[in-house]
Amino acid sequence: MTWTLDPSRSYSLGRDPQGDMVLDDARVSWRHATVRWGGRSWVIEDHGSTNGTYVQGQRIHQLEIGPGVTVHLGNATDGPRLTLSGAAAAAAADAYAAQPTAPANDAYVAQPAAAAPAQQGAPGWPGAQQPPAQQQGWQGAPPQQGPPHQGPPAHGAGIPPQGGPQQPPAQGGAAPQAAGDRSPTTFHQLDLGRVMRIGRALENELVVSDLQVSRHHAEFRATPDGRFEIHDLGSHNGTYVNGQPVPKSGSALIGPNDTVGVGHSTFRLVGDRLEEFVDTGEVSFSARHLTVTVDGGKQILRDVSFGVPEKSLVAVIGPSGSGKSTLLKALTGYRPANEGDVLYDNRNLYKQFAELRQRIGLVPQDDILHKELTVQKALRYAAKLRFPGDTAEAEREARIDEVLHELKLHVHKEKKVTSLSGGQRKRVSVALELLTKPSLIFLDEPTSGLDPGMDRDVMKLLRDLADDGRTVLVVTHSVAELALCDKLLVMAPGGGVAYFGPPEEALNFFQYESWADVFSAFENFRDYDWMGRWRGSPHYQMYAADIDAVAPQSVNVQPPPARMQKSQSWGSQLWTLMRRYVSVIASDRGFLGLMLILPAVLGVVSMLIPSDFGLGYGPLNRGRTNRDAATILLILTVGMCFSGAANSVRELIKERVIYERERATGLSRSAYLMSKVIVLGLVTAVQGVIIAAIGFSTRNMPAEGLIVKDLPAVEMTVAIIALGFTSMMFGLLISSLVKTAEKTMPLLVMFAIVQVVFTGVLFQLYNTPGVAQVSWLMPSRWAVAALGATADLNTLLPWDKSDPDPLWQHQTGVFVMDMVFMLVLGVVLAVAVARLLRRHEPEVMRK
Repeated sequence: MTWTLDPSRSYSLGRDPQGDMVLDDARVSWRHATVRWGGRSWVIEDHGSTNGTYVQGQRIHQLEIGPGVTVHLGNATDGPRLTLSGAAAAAAADAYAAQPTAPANDAYVAQPAAAAPAQQGAPGWPGAQQPPAQQQGWQGAPPQQGPPHQGPPAHGAGIPPQGGPQQPPAQGGAAPQAAGDRSPTTFHQLDLGRVMRIGRALENELVVSDLQVSRHHAEFRATPDGRFEIHDLGSHNGTYVNGQPVPKSGSALIGPNDTVGVGHSTFRLVGDRLEEFVDTGEVSFSARHLTVTVDGGKQILRDVSFGVPEKSLVAVIGPSGSGKSTLLKALTGYRPANEGDVLYDNRNLYKQFAELRQRIGLVPQDDILHKELTVQKALRYAAKLRFPGDTAEAEREARIDEVLHELKLHVHKEKKVTSLSGGQRKRVSVALELLTKPSLIFLDEPTSGLDPGMDRDVMKLLRDLADDGRTVLVVTHSVAELALCDKLLVMAPGGGVAYFGPPEEALNFFQYESWADVFSAFENFRDYDWMGRWRGSPHYQMYAADIDAVAPQSVNVQPPPARMQKSQSWGSQLWTLMRRYVSVIASDRGFLGLMLILPAVLGVVSMLIPSDFGLGYGPLNRGRTNRDAATILLILTVGMCFSGAANSVRELIKERVIYERERATGLSRSAYLMSKVIVLGLVTAVQGVIIAAIGFSTRNMPAEGLIVKDLPAVEMTVAIIALGFTSMMFGLLISSLVKTAEKTMPLLVMFAIVQVVFTGVLFQLYNTPGVAQVSWLMPSRWAVAALGATADLNTLLPWDKSDPDPLWQHQTGVFVMDMVFMLVLGVVLAVAVARLLRRHEPEVMRK
């Protein structure tokens, strides 16, 4: 196409059909740029386009262009090219110089070089067939043709020798851009005499429309010596300088080379001007020489390097044991690599994890939401936890509705998650991550267990997410819809890269007809150097050599601060978590029914023993025993132990994936655990009242209590409730230890049986060395001791009265001591559970 330009006017450039220069290419923005005459030359000005404008490989904001200068739109190498015609440019310049106020018919001629034909979901992909250089309207040579395929012979013909023709590295979109090469989104003038406040509220001098930003987030201040500092205003998600957090309500000096992070915006000081870069998705992402070594020196990930193009869909496939899960953990910071770098927009993810974690979304294989809730309610609680505490409810609801409509979930918002199909549930998990507008999204096996139709729907959803301005990386076993992806990473046995490049070239590279044949070759030739073959191929030179050229380095992970910034205050998180947990329990009718039936049944069982607590106390009853009273207490305490532990034994393991993800986004560990303790504690207290009310209602209780003189049953009920609480903490301990929910039930039964032995009513514990000390760790020992102090078991049991159990003495101080030690045991268990929860957090946070 050729346009004749009139120097007396400007020309709009983009996909808008009403524009002056219309380029139908997905990488070109709707209103991408403007071309105008600047007095001595033509000027092209980018209008904050999504994919950028490039001259000689550098992204520009505004630049004078002369004859022969080539401008790329949307991509530095293979995007649509605009070239000024030299002859026409000279003629127009002369004409304009002669008649500067009224240029006539003289003109400039701009000739755009057409981009490569669009491929499925990946317009203008490198390596696609290009038009011939002689075609009219082309300036310069077309991009280099793709190299011939190199791969193993098909169907068992043997593995070929390594190597292949060498070609120079391509300047592809895989190479990350330096942050400094980006054109600022906007500029702000700093005044030494005033303060510039940043925030979401409209009254700020610098308004950032980002729900990750507090209403009054931070402010730039001038120091007396003429320098500038950034002062945090108690923001919820924190303010960062060079990726490191500024102390809450604290300050940090900034210089010309420093970057200030606020939500999705980054600011850089240039003289007295503040440049703002808004992260809208056009970020590069690359892995360089990632190596993961486990105990024993075995490498499960070996020197993995690749670059992810901006706003693209990348699939990772490979046989079992090829390191796909390890790679995903290394790329997200959950388990940093021992060597190598992960670069997000040319910034080290491991060292700046505290800031960059908010820009990365992760959808694990298991659903990261509570299936008992409706779609809308699940997203509401997630938004409440992730957005700043000063976010209005209307703002959260608007963002939720926006995401629901984007993913076509608005028609299902009132349905429970558990009633949705597998593909729809995966959409809800993606919706949860999209609430905070991440630029980079990772998904682990999103199509696992789905039928082919749902598989296609999920992959089309990911394709749409990439086209809408996000970079998506998906680990998958499914190969049916790989054609929707822009790039494909194939992992070989042993954790190395076997291929990286366009998916349509992969089978030809391996020289097999199907992926089943490729995976069979991986299995049959496990000792073959697949990684060496890849690095000796021309595909490597085209798609990975530029990334791999950087020398590996040992990772020195900078740990985040001890108190990482949280979107919500501790109390607000606790309240939200409690409300969510109560909603989950209220929605689970099966759990509610079991909660009421189990203690009732256990209480009724205790009634089968026809006896009471009517003996004991004082000289009139000395020598008179009642063994049945001890049996009643045994049944009640063991029943309460089982009931309390059963309430909590599955709670942490079933939410482990949810906790891992929410913890990475700023969830407080202690708030999470405390929400479980409080809600389950209330449930257990209700059960304690039920089991005690039934168990004691038909008995002749002791004459008087130690604390509540007239109502000894109340005193004993409190001891039963305290026992249930401590047993509940044992259940949480079991839940934090096991790896699967199936292992909880055997441990629960074992716990209940052990409590029978250590109640102290089957045989005398207190004078058995070793056994007595172990019994101090058992909640049933302290519970029966407190109950026995009230009921005076030393008198009721037919044991040697000259050697009474000191924990059963019918004294107020003994009862209080028994209760205190039982509760202290529960607190110790809570601390242990909190420590064990650390194992299920991103490793970069644990360090």
